[in-house]
Amino acid sequence: MRILAIESSCDETAAAVVEDSSRILSSVVASQIAMHARYGGVVPELASREHLRAIVPTVRLALEQAGTTYQDLAAVAVTEGPGLIGSLLVGITFAKSIAAVHKLPLIAVNHIEGHIHAVASQNAVEFPALALVVSGGHTHLYEVLEGFRYRLLGKTRDDAAGEAFDKVGKLLGFGYPGGPVIDQLAPHGNPLGVKFTLANMKGNTLDFSFSGLKTAVLRWFEARDLSEEVAARRSLLAVHPRPTVEQWLQVTPQATLDVLASFQYTVIEELLRRARRSGEDIVARSLIISGGVACNTGLRRSAERASLPYPVFFPTLGLSTDNAAMIGAAAFPKLARGEFAGLDLRAKANLALA
Repeated sequence: MRILAIESSCDETAAAVVEDSSRILSSVVASQIAMHARYGGVVPELASREHLRAIVPTVRLALEQAGTTYQDLAAVAVTEGPGLIGSLLVGITFAKSIAAVHKLPLIAVNHIEGHIHAVASQNAVEFPALALVVSGGHTHLYEVLEGFRYRLLGKTRDDAAGEAFDKVGKLLGFGYPGGPVIDQLAPHGNPLGVKFTLANMKGNTLDFSFSGLKTAVLRWFEARDLSEEVAARRSLLAVHPRPTVEQWLQVTPQATLDVLASFQYTVIEELLRRARRSGEDIVARSLIISGGVACNTGLRRSAERASLPYPVFFPTLGLSTDNAAMIGAAAFPKLARGEFAGLDLRAKANLALA
């Protein structure tokens, strides 16, 4: 049983062929990072245009690498949402065309559910599980029950964790995306060097808020004259689009390294504190941490050292960021239940997972 999966929710055009829910025969991702880096973040209109250019060769390459033809497929799956509406439309339109021409069932998949299956399809996860999906667009906590039924426990009220990482990185002159650079440099700073505090949440205390933390970094920045320091980092980026850690250290004073380390430490502590409380409430037997921020080495180390009463599962690095293999994995339970979408399937930018 093979499924062709397509993912285009943001700025990655991805296609994969997945067999029997867990065996990834191919996974192809056409990244747009280099283009969006010039603008300091994802430009939705440019993203959708790039998807239009990349979708056909990406799908073709995924099929070729898997040694698969359309006649070998049981279904085609596609991300329905959430995401950028223009980006989603490209993937959905192409998937519907494939389904119509080759008379294949069409399966609509929630992008967040895909991140959960990026872990669950590759590990022996026990239920009920707690899922922390943390990326540039999402910071959500779910209870995951047997049969992949979901209950939302908490979510971000403003910036997602990955978005906060990228905005802080951009503010301090580290370019886009800032998250990976902060992760690389944080070990060179003192995580307790700057005391950041987060507001107590009213209402649902399992919700997240990172806008205040981002503002605290901005206030730290405004209280100092860092123009020459930031200019030096931007000049470095102009010459070396992907500087090494050693090159970054040459233009980053210790005080800034301490801020980066303290910022990352605070975000990770907040994520794990909410996860720990949620796990106690639902008596979790597993913790899934997935999404782009799951690549963060500081988060991985902290979760391993947290002495939680249940195992913690992370996706492989290749399945942490947006990819189509996770969409294919999430489609198999729907295939078994006969949950198919019609050719009137629409993109849903704010699709919830329930």
